[in-house]
Amino acid sequence: GAGASARALRLPGLHGYAAEFSPYWPGRVACAAAQYYGIAGCGTLAVLEQNEAGIALLRSFDWNDGLFDVTWSENNEHVLITSSGDGSLQIWDTAKTKGPLQVYKEHTQEAYSVDWSQTRGEHLVVSGSWDQTAKLWDPAVGKSLCTLKGHEGVIYSTIWSPHIPGCFASASGDQTLRIWDVKAPAVKLVIPAHQAEILSCDWCKYDQNLLVTGAVDCSLKGWDLRNIRQPVFILLGHTYAIRRVKFSPFHATLLASCSYDFTVRFWDFSKPNPLLETVDHHTEFTCGLDLSLHNCGQV
Repeated sequence: GAGASARALRLPGLHGYAAEFSPYWPGRVACAAAQYYGIAGCGTLAVLEQNEAGIALLRSFDWNDGLFDVTWSENNEHVLITSSGDGSLQIWDTAKTKGPLQVYKEHTQEAYSVDWSQTRGEHLVVSGSWDQTAKLWDPAVGKSLCTLKGHEGVIYSTIWSPHIPGCFASASGDQTLRIWDVKAPAVKLVIPAHQAEILSCDWCKYDQNLLVTGAVDCSLKGWDLRNIRQPVFILLGHTYAIRRVKFSPFHATLLASCSYDFTVRFWDFSKPNPLLETVDHHTEFTCGLDLSLHNCGQV
């Protein structure tokens, strides 16, 4: 929103790939970053805190390969998991100063996505990889619970349903959005959502049947799982690939997207002119995006 450009923090030599607000601490954000655009070099997990003065670096942790995604624990305010270019997942504790508590190395290529389930009563983590598999983890268990196969291209995004326990969506370079049920490790639904690689997806917080996809074709599309023959909305305006899309936690029809066109855009898909705002204060690819659960309008 307004004044966002004044609250900037530079991490020299690093490119941010993902940002996620803490579910516990208002104004606390985790950022997964990599050197050299993730092609080579190391990675950093930066934990940032916003206060009256601006944004401060609370903690940072280094890993020997690029970090591409980050997710906060839903049952411990200090714990995070990152996913890395070397195929591994790292569990970190912000109360400690040293390296990861644990490392899970199973994926055979870049682990591009990691997400901690939000539904109460289960603590499951899903990861998605360029090895075309998604893996299910219980952070208390040292190896994956199962491996989900079916995608015919790299997996860019794996996101838990906020409504349905054990259900997650995955977006892939094979041009499909897939819906999975971990209780039956075969895919439940395959949606040929775009005629292009799909880099991102998200679930509506107010409708358990509604998802959005963002793709290399510069479009955002909404999908109703009860009728997948055509999208319920298409949002056009980005001029390069859409890297991430997130639904608002506060408004049923509001969403935000960021793109390789350097912009972040806000949309209301219920309106005849859905593009609400284009924020263009970034000077490079925008890869990470999150909307605060605590402060409406904080992005």
